[in-house]
Amino acid sequence: MAEHEKAMRPEDLTRLFVERANAGDAAGIAALYEENAVMAYPPGQQTVGRAAIRALWEKVLAHAPRFEPEPPLPTLISGDIALTATPPKDGAGARAQVVRRQADGSWLRLLDQPEFVTPTR
Repeated sequence: MAEHEKAMRPEDLTRLFVERANAGDAAGIAALYEENAVMAYPPGQQTVGRAAIRALWEKVLAHAPRFEPEPPLPTLISGDIALTATPPKDGAGARAQVVRRQADGSWLRLLDQPEFVTPTR
């Protein structure tokens, strides 16, 4: 497996995701997640575990989507757990991740809600 840059701050995960997605690197994206991470995607479903997350991204990246960096919202940190979020450029909802500091000081995603749409009233 190729050596990938590690996220040394919670906010690094989003930047690394965009870089790897635009490079078509599904294995690199999966490396941003803990072994038993849970991703709320596709909509209405959950993808559980690094291997399943990699397989999902292999399918998504086969269509060569382009991802743009999104400015992060303030990160909330409590000990070795952090909440990161970004508002999508279309302004609809938000994206949020719970991340955990690893033994080597790097951060990995534990829970990923890539699309959260606020209900319309």
